[in-house]
Amino acid sequence: MSGIALVRTPGPRVAEGIVTNIEREPVDAELAARQHAAYVRALEENGWRAEHVERADELPDGPFVEDTVVVCAGRAVLTRPGAPERRPEVESVAAAVRKLDLEIRRIEGEGTLDGGDVLQVGSRVYVGRSARTNDEGIAQLAAHLPEREVVPVELRGVLHLKSAVTALPDGTLIGDPACVDLQDLLVPEEESGSHVVLLGGDRVLMAASAPATAATLERRGLEVVRVDISEFEKLEGCVTCLSVLVRSRDVRS
Repeated sequence: MSGIALVRTPGPRVAEGIVTNIEREPVDAELAARQHAAYVRALEENGWRAEHVERADELPDGPFVEDTVVVCAGRAVLTRPGAPERRPEVESVAAAVRKLDLEIRRIEGEGTLDGGDVLQVGSRVYVGRSARTNDEGIAQLAAHLPEREVVPVELRGVLHLKSAVTALPDGTLIGDPACVDLQDLLVPEEESGSHVVLLGGDRVLMAASAPATAATLERRGLEVVRVDISEFEKLEGCVTCLSVLVRSRDVRS
Protein backbone atom coordinates (compact mmCIF):
# COMPACT_ATOMS: atom_id res chain seq x y z
CA MET A 1 0.00 0.00 0.00
CA SER A 2 1.48 3.35 -1.09
CA GLY A 3 -0.62 5.42 1.29
CA ILE A 4 -3.96 7.13 1.63
CA ALA A 5 -5.77 9.25 -0.96
CA LEU A 6 -8.13 11.86 0.43
CA VAL A 7 -11.01 12.43 -1.98
CA ARG A 8 -14.47 13.99 -1.87
CA THR A 9 -17.42 12.92 -4.03
CA PRO A 10 -18.81 15.76 -6.16
CA GLY A 11 -22.28 16.97 -5.35
CA PRO A 12 -25.20 17.94 -7.62
CA ARG A 13 -24.04 21.59 -7.71
CA VAL A 14 -20.58 20.81 -9.11
CA ALA A 15 -21.43 22.68 -12.34
CA GLU A 16 -21.54 25.91 -10.29
CA GLY A 17 -17.84 25.68 -9.43
CA ILE A 18 -15.69 28.78 -9.86
CA VAL A 19 -14.25 29.40 -13.34
CA THR A 20 -11.60 32.12 -13.65
CA ASN A 21 -9.35 31.77 -16.69
CA ILE A 22 -11.50 29.89 -19.20
CA GLU A 23 -14.98 30.26 -20.68
CA ARG A 24 -17.70 28.50 -18.71
CA GLU A 25 -19.12 25.39 -20.35
CA PRO A 26 -22.06 23.22 -19.30
CA VAL A 27 -21.01 20.50 -16.84
CA ASP A 28 -22.87 17.22 -16.59
CA ALA A 29 -23.04 16.53 -12.84
CA GLU A 30 -23.96 12.85 -13.29
CA LEU A 31 -21.07 12.28 -15.69
CA ALA A 32 -18.76 14.14 -13.29
CA ALA A 33 -19.80 11.75 -10.51
CA ARG A 34 -19.05 8.72 -12.71
CA GLN A 35 -15.70 10.16 -13.76
CA HIS A 36 -14.80 10.85 -10.15
CA ALA A 37 -15.66 7.28 -9.16
CA ALA A 38 -13.42 5.99 -11.97
CA TYR A 39 -10.63 8.33 -10.82
CA VAL A 40 -10.89 6.91 -7.29
CA ARG A 41 -10.84 3.35 -8.64
CA ALA A 42 -7.66 4.14 -10.57
CA LEU A 43 -5.99 5.30 -7.37
CA GLU A 44 -7.13 2.21 -5.48
CA GLU A 45 -6.00 -0.14 -8.26
CA ASN A 46 -2.56 1.41 -8.00
CA GLY A 47 -2.06 0.92 -4.29
CA TRP A 48 -3.80 3.90 -2.66
CA ARG A 49 -6.51 3.50 -0.05
CA ALA A 50 -9.26 6.06 -0.65
CA GLU A 51 -10.50 7.98 2.37
CA HIS A 52 -13.63 9.93 1.55
CA VAL A 53 -13.93 13.34 3.14
CA GLU A 54 -17.46 14.10 4.35
CA ARG A 55 -19.71 15.15 1.48
CA ALA A 56 -20.32 18.87 1.08
CA ASP A 57 -23.00 19.04 -1.58
CA GLU A 58 -23.64 22.73 -0.86
CA LEU A 59 -20.03 23.57 -1.83
CA PRO A 60 -19.64 23.21 -5.62
CA ASP A 61 -15.82 23.12 -5.55
CA GLY A 62 -15.71 20.53 -2.76
CA PRO A 63 -14.25 17.70 -4.88
CA PHE A 64 -11.10 19.78 -5.48
CA VAL A 65 -9.68 18.71 -2.13
CA GLU A 66 -6.08 19.45 -3.08
CA ASP A 67 -6.64 23.14 -2.39
CA THR A 68 -7.56 22.65 1.27
CA VAL A 69 -4.48 20.95 2.73
CA VAL A 70 -0.77 20.48 2.03
CA VAL A 71 0.75 17.28 3.45
CA CYS A 72 4.53 17.31 3.83
CA ALA A 73 7.06 15.83 6.25
CA GLY A 74 4.46 14.41 8.64
CA ARG A 75 2.48 17.66 8.76
CA ALA A 76 -0.88 18.65 7.36
CA VAL A 77 -0.97 22.38 6.71
CA LEU A 78 -4.62 23.39 6.46
CA THR A 79 -4.92 26.17 3.94
CA ARG A 80 -6.88 29.40 3.79
CA PRO A 81 -8.18 29.40 0.21
CA GLY A 82 -7.92 32.62 -1.73
CA ALA A 83 -11.56 32.46 -2.81
CA PRO A 84 -13.61 33.21 0.35
CA GLU A 85 -16.48 31.00 -0.79
CA ARG A 86 -14.14 28.01 -0.68
CA ARG A 87 -13.00 28.45 2.91
CA PRO A 88 -15.89 26.39 4.36
CA GLU A 89 -14.38 23.34 2.61
CA VAL A 90 -11.42 23.25 4.98
CA GLU A 91 -12.96 22.05 8.26
CA SER A 92 -14.33 18.78 6.92
CA VAL A 93 -10.93 18.06 5.39
CA ALA A 94 -9.36 18.92 8.75
CA ALA A 95 -11.55 16.27 10.39
CA ALA A 96 -10.29 13.70 7.88
CA VAL A 97 -6.59 14.47 8.34
CA ARG A 98 -6.88 14.40 12.13
CA LYS A 99 -7.66 10.69 11.84
CA LEU A 100 -4.30 10.16 10.14
CA ASP A 101 -2.19 11.25 13.11
CA LEU A 102 -0.56 14.09 11.18
CA GLU A 103 0.77 17.18 12.93
CA ILE A 104 -1.76 19.91 12.13
CA ARG A 105 -0.75 23.44 11.16
CA ARG A 106 -2.82 26.25 9.62
CA ILE A 107 -2.53 29.24 7.33
CA GLU A 108 -4.10 32.09 9.31
CA GLY A 109 -4.77 35.82 9.44
CA GLU A 110 -4.30 37.62 6.14
CA GLY A 111 -2.46 34.71 4.55
CA THR A 112 -4.09 32.89 1.65
CA LEU A 113 -2.90 29.62 0.17
CA ASP A 114 -4.44 27.13 -2.24
CA GLY A 115 -2.90 23.68 -2.23
CA GLY A 116 -2.98 23.68 -6.02
CA ASP A 117 -0.22 26.29 -5.89
CA VAL A 118 2.13 23.94 -4.01
CA LEU A 119 4.44 21.58 -5.92
CA GLN A 120 6.79 19.37 -3.87
CA VAL A 121 9.91 18.11 -5.61
CA GLY A 122 12.36 16.43 -3.25
CA SER A 123 13.44 18.88 -0.56
CA ARG A 124 12.19 21.85 -2.59
CA VAL A 125 8.65 23.21 -2.45
CA TYR A 126 7.60 25.50 -5.30
CA VAL A 127 4.68 27.80 -4.46
CA GLY A 128 2.79 29.80 -7.05
CA ARG A 129 2.15 33.44 -6.27
CA SER A 130 -1.35 33.63 -7.73
CA ALA A 131 -4.76 35.23 -7.36
CA ARG A 132 -5.42 32.56 -4.70
CA THR A 133 -2.05 32.49 -2.87
CA ASN A 134 -0.37 35.60 -1.46
CA ASP A 135 3.05 36.39 0.00
CA GLU A 136 1.82 36.03 3.58
CA GLY A 137 0.47 32.56 2.83
CA ILE A 138 3.77 31.57 1.25
CA ALA A 139 5.70 32.91 4.26
CA GLN A 140 3.51 30.97 6.69
CA LEU A 141 3.92 27.77 4.68
CA ALA A 142 7.70 28.22 4.75
CA ALA A 143 7.58 28.66 8.53
CA HIS A 144 5.56 25.44 8.87
CA LEU A 145 8.07 23.52 6.70
CA PRO A 146 11.49 24.64 8.00
CA GLU A 147 13.26 21.58 6.59
CA ARG A 148 12.16 22.43 3.03
CA GLU A 149 13.38 25.09 0.61
CA VAL A 150 10.27 27.09 -0.32
CA VAL A 151 10.58 28.78 -3.72
CA PRO A 152 7.93 31.33 -4.84
CA VAL A 153 7.01 31.17 -8.53
CA GLU A 154 5.30 33.89 -10.56
CA LEU A 155 2.37 32.70 -12.69
CA ARG A 156 0.87 33.97 -15.93
CA GLY A 157 -2.61 33.14 -17.19
CA VAL A 158 -3.31 30.08 -15.04
CA LEU A 159 -5.31 29.46 -11.90
CA HIS A 160 -2.68 27.55 -9.92
CA LEU A 161 0.97 26.56 -10.20
CA LYS A 162 -0.01 22.94 -10.78
CA SER A 163 -2.31 24.08 -13.58
CA ALA A 164 0.94 24.87 -15.41
CA VAL A 165 3.61 22.49 -14.11
CA THR A 166 4.06 19.26 -12.15
CA ALA A 167 6.98 16.83 -11.73
CA LEU A 168 7.79 13.35 -13.02
CA PRO A 169 9.08 10.59 -10.72
CA ASP A 170 12.73 11.52 -11.42
CA GLY A 171 12.08 15.16 -10.51
CA THR A 172 11.90 16.45 -14.09
CA LEU A 173 9.45 19.35 -14.29
CA ILE A 174 6.83 19.11 -17.02
CA GLY A 175 4.86 22.19 -17.95
CA ASP A 176 4.20 25.29 -20.03
CA PRO A 177 7.08 27.82 -20.06
CA ALA A 178 4.64 30.54 -21.14
CA CYS A 179 3.00 30.34 -17.69
CA VAL A 180 6.00 29.96 -15.35
CA ASP A 181 9.62 31.07 -15.20
CA LEU A 182 11.22 27.73 -14.39
CA GLN A 183 14.24 26.25 -16.10
CA ASP A 184 14.61 22.95 -17.96
CA LEU A 185 10.92 22.26 -18.40
CA LEU A 186 9.81 19.25 -20.41
CA VAL A 187 7.12 20.81 -22.60
CA PRO A 188 3.99 18.64 -23.05
CA GLU A 189 2.15 18.21 -26.34
CA GLU A 190 -1.21 19.13 -24.78
CA GLU A 191 -2.08 21.64 -22.07
CA SER A 192 -3.40 18.87 -19.82
CA GLY A 193 -0.14 17.00 -20.33
CA SER A 194 1.36 19.33 -17.71
CA HIS A 195 -0.58 17.48 -15.01
CA VAL A 196 0.65 14.22 -13.52
CA VAL A 197 0.01 12.47 -10.21
CA LEU A 198 2.84 10.29 -8.94
CA LEU A 199 1.38 6.89 -8.07
CA GLY A 200 4.64 5.27 -6.98
CA GLY A 201 7.62 3.86 -8.82
CA ASP A 202 7.42 4.71 -12.52
CA ARG A 203 3.61 4.98 -12.60
CA VAL A 204 1.85 8.29 -13.18
CA LEU A 205 -1.81 9.25 -13.47
CA MET A 206 -2.77 11.53 -16.36
CA ALA A 207 -5.91 12.86 -18.02
CA ALA A 208 -7.17 11.04 -21.10
CA SER A 209 -7.14 14.42 -22.86
CA ALA A 210 -3.32 14.27 -23.18
CA PRO A 211 -2.68 11.15 -25.32
CA ALA A 212 0.39 12.50 -27.15
CA THR A 213 2.08 13.55 -23.91
CA ALA A 214 1.22 10.18 -22.36
CA ALA A 215 2.91 8.46 -25.31
CA THR A 216 6.00 10.65 -24.84
CA LEU A 217 6.19 9.69 -21.16
CA GLU A 218 5.78 6.03 -22.00
CA ARG A 219 8.73 6.31 -24.37
CA ARG A 220 10.69 7.68 -21.39
CA GLY A 221 9.92 4.45 -19.54
CA LEU A 222 6.94 5.55 -17.45
CA GLU A 223 3.74 3.59 -16.98
CA VAL A 224 0.82 5.95 -17.61
CA VAL A 225 -2.62 5.39 -16.08
CA ARG A 226 -5.24 7.39 -17.99
CA VAL A 227 -8.51 8.74 -16.59
CA ASP A 228 -11.23 10.80 -18.26
CA ILE A 229 -11.94 13.94 -16.19
CA SER A 230 -13.50 16.07 -18.94
CA GLU A 231 -16.22 17.54 -16.70
CA PHE A 232 -13.66 18.71 -14.14
CA GLU A 233 -11.42 20.16 -16.85
CA LYS A 234 -14.35 22.44 -17.75
CA LEU A 235 -13.95 23.85 -14.22
CA GLU A 236 -10.17 24.40 -14.52
CA GLY A 237 -9.58 21.13 -12.69
CA CYS A 238 -6.93 18.53 -13.42
CA VAL A 239 -5.84 15.14 -12.10
CA THR A 240 -3.90 16.67 -9.20
CA CYS A 241 -6.88 18.66 -7.89
CA LEU A 242 -9.11 15.73 -7.06
CA SER A 243 -7.03 14.07 -4.35
CA VAL A 244 -4.45 14.61 -1.64
CA LEU A 245 -2.01 11.72 -1.46
CA VAL A 246 -0.75 11.01 2.05
CA ARG A 247 2.26 8.76 1.61
CA SER A 248 2.93 6.13 4.24
CA ARG A 249 6.13 7.90 5.33
CA ASP A 250 4.11 11.00 6.27
CA VAL A 251 1.87 9.20 8.76
CA ARG A 252 3.43 9.03 12.23
CA SER A 253 1.71 5.82 13.27
